[in-house]
Amino acid sequence: MKTQDLRQPEGAKRSRKRVGRGIAAGQGKSAGYGTKGQKSRTGRGGRKYFEGGQLPLVRRLPFKRGFHSFTRVEYAVVNVEDLVCFEAGTTVDTELLIRSGLVRNADLPIKLLGRGEIDRALTVRVDAVSGSARDKVVAAGGQVEAR
Repeated sequence: MKTQDLRQPEGAKRSRKRVGRGIAAGQGKSAGYGTKGQKSRTGRGGRKYFEGGQLPLVRRLPFKRGFHSFTRVEYAVVNVEDLVCFEAGTTVDTELLIRSGLVRNADLPIKLLGRGEIDRALTVRVDAVSGSARDKVVAAGGQVEAR
């Protein structure tokens, strides 16, 4: 048997049903779309997402779910008061903060915030620093290097 000898079995392919071609054709008059109403008219069925004039779900959603900025940077936060566990003169960087357990997620950038007090001189290397945190570390005799 060759490919050109293959034939479909009898009745496997039906011709398309032509609707709206008169009573004798079996699908005349309303052509299977029922009588009257929006779905029986030409261009039938209305638009996608149309809810009969009610405010559509797509337009209601922003009010329901809130807003999240896609440009926002999520930081792992360390406060000045957390740094008192280190000896004076220590260089506090990302690796040390992770090893000491002050930062759990190593993938996030680290930001130093100004809650609490510090009484020792430290060199702090982090990704971002708040103004008050910078002032407190410098006032204690340390320095801050933000990347």
